[in-house]
Amino acid sequence: MKPGVRALGVAESFHDDVSTLAGVVVRASRVVDGLSFATCTVGGMDVTDAISDIYADLGREDVQYVLVSGIALAWYNVLDMRRLHRDLDRPVLSVTYEESQGLETAIMEAFSGDERDRRLETYRSQPGRDPVEVNGEIVYVRAVGVDPSEARDVVRAFTPEGGRPEPLRVARFAARAGDSLRRG
Repeated sequence: MKPGVRALGVAESFHDDVSTLAGVVVRASRVVDGLSFATCTVGGMDVTDAISDIYADLGREDVQYVLVSGIALAWYNVLDMRRLHRDLDRPVLSVTYEESQGLETAIMEAFSGDERDRRLETYRSQPGRDPVEVNGEIVYVRAVGVDPSEARDVVRAFTPEGGRPEPLRVARFAARAGDSLRRG
């Protein structure tokens, strides 16, 4: 991958009823090239809009990929990857780090009525996870807007060591710092 290719990584940190999202633009050469924050509701359904706001705030048409740490952020605030892809006109990849049977049972136990149904509908409409080996570790990738082969290449290109892509690693640090500042 060319060193100037840019990805927006989004990660979160939450306490109480607000989650702080950090979006970090990172070049494939590992240079951090932009940063923005947004918030979403813990237990809400507004994470997709919050990520769209981060992208808009950055004003970076040169971002070629959007990587999100997880699919259900902020206590089952389920990301709609397909809508985010349509809104941003960029491939969207969700990266998780543990093998799992999925979130349907947990969503059904935590919510009822329309709240449960809306989350399940959004969750079920997302693509499946593909395991990707990177630096001797396995991560699980959902992708919209790219084929599985390109998704693997993107994850590997943005992961210089360990198993966490650099845009998500840096975004996680930024989200924690932003959340700490927000809480005073």
